[in-house]
Amino acid sequence: MPQFSSDGIAISYAVYGAGPPVLLIHGFASSGRINWVDTGWVDTLTAAGYQAITLDNRGHGESRKLYDPQLYFAHEMAEDARRLLDHLGIDRAAVLGYSMGARLAAFFALNHPDRVAAAVFGGMGLNLIAGLDDSEAIIAALQAERIETITSAVGLMFRRFAEQTGSDRAALAACMIHSREPMAEADVRRIAVPVLVAVGSADGMAGAPEPLVALLPAAEGFVIDGRDHMKGTGDRSFKARTLDFLARQPAWSRL
Repeated sequence: MPQFSSDGIAISYAVYGAGPPVLLIHGFASSGRINWVDTGWVDTLTAAGYQAITLDNRGHGESRKLYDPQLYFAHEMAEDARRLLDHLGIDRAAVLGYSMGARLAAFFALNHPDRVAAAVFGGMGLNLIAGLDDSEAIIAALQAERIETITSAVGLMFRRFAEQTGSDRAALAACMIHSREPMAEADVRRIAVPVLVAVGSADGMAGAPEPLVALLPAAEGFVIDGRDHMKGTGDRSFKARTLDFLARQPAWSRL
């Protein structure tokens, strides 16, 4: 994968297809390939005439691993996405994020509304404001010497996922501390770009989608029927609703 320097941090990325650009920001402990390629999102977007752009967030995938929690604030991780658009010479893009990636997409849309044509917050409801209740359990599970000692179901889920993907658990534990940075309600109300909020009906990690939709000035909601936090990512109905949402937005393009 090609890389670029984001304020001195090597970030890996990939570009697929041609057309209006859609920047895809993956969730915690995942990567651009796992979250967007393996789930069929890249194929779905490129077949619909969009350019799909993925990146590996700092500490993830093929990007540089960092162990200082102070380098993982969500608002700063969102700047990696903005700098990637700069690197590629892209003026505006639609931004699709899932879980932690949705939090980063929200900070991107808040701080750079002129760069975001529209946004999709997948797997993220009211916890954009409230944070993540299970974060300490996830950190402990990632740091545990033996997986057999983990008692938290959510922590065990992320530990197994990290091991399956060959992730750097120390980097992920550092990331979890500040990447769950909550956004103030007043700032949520300032996100003026069109937003689709999509949360699984069985998702116990995202928080309720309806209150978040009510706070956002130009938002619509979608319930991914029967899906939990993990299985909602590649759901067909989520993809279809996202394509419908993007098709209703004014055209955007590269510089």
